[in-house]
Amino acid sequence: MSGSLLAVSDLHAGHPANREVVEGLRPGSDDDWLIVAGDVADRFADVEWALRTLNSRFRTVIWTPGNHELWTPANDPVQLRGERRYRRLVEMCRGLGVLTPEDPYPVWRGDGGPVTVAPLFLLYDYTFRPPGTSTKEEALETAYTAGVVGTDEALLHPDPYPDRESWSAARVAGTLRRLAARDPALPTVLVNHFPLTRTPTEVLWYPEFALWCGTERTADWHLRFDAAAVVYGHLHIRRTIWEDGVRFEEVSLGYPREWQRNGGPGGLCRILPYEAP
Repeated sequence: MSGSLLAVSDLHAGHPANREVVEGLRPGSDDDWLIVAGDVADRFADVEWALRTLNSRFRTVIWTPGNHELWTPANDPVQLRGERRYRRLVEMCRGLGVLTPEDPYPVWRGDGGPVTVAPLFLLYDYTFRPPGTSTKEEALETAYTAGVVGTDEALLHPDPYPDRESWSAARVAGTLRRLAARDPALPTVLVNHFPLTRTPTEVLWYPEFALWCGTERTADWHLRFDAAAVVYGHLHIRRTIWEDGVRFEEVSLGYPREWQRNGGPGGLCRILPYEAP
């Protein structure tokens, strides 16, 4: 098997300009796989359209949800909330042949492999707190005072969990069991919409937004699970960084105003095989 393991996130395909970008995405080889690391769109139908389009082109498509897929916008005919919405998204993906965090982890055996590709659905628990705050309540008060409040507070419902951090804790526990059962002889590519460590959030223009960006519970997962690479999105700051000798790839497209300001949408990010710049 040849080909490349490619990745993108934050397609936000409900925006007409981004929909055109999605329509233009193509593999470079018949053997290419594509990781889609969340925030495909806000509305269920737009998520389905984008994943169907991409799955018709790439040999394998692997999806994990971002916060936008989990929103319940008032203008979406699919008014499911929380866990039920996530499960409907998984059901839709399975109907398309797209792999999800609920499916057996696939093994990439092309160039740079073999590696276990592990799509993770991990949320956040308000532990990426601003300096000087020690509780969720203090951190949220600081964010609200600064006028930096994640839209999730209005649109991402944790049902049936009492709050988002409880849902996050349940996802962490279940994912740990899944990862412990993987083939320990193979390295991993860990895929999550939110950063697994706090480091990527240190460059945010509005540091209070880090509250909605991850959990301290995953800070050592890149080492614990022998990651060859970690793929994430959410921040709309596309770049490569290294932590503890492990490559972290932020692979987002972002909103039209962002990529247009940067001279264009860029292409898909190649995760494997990796060639140093």
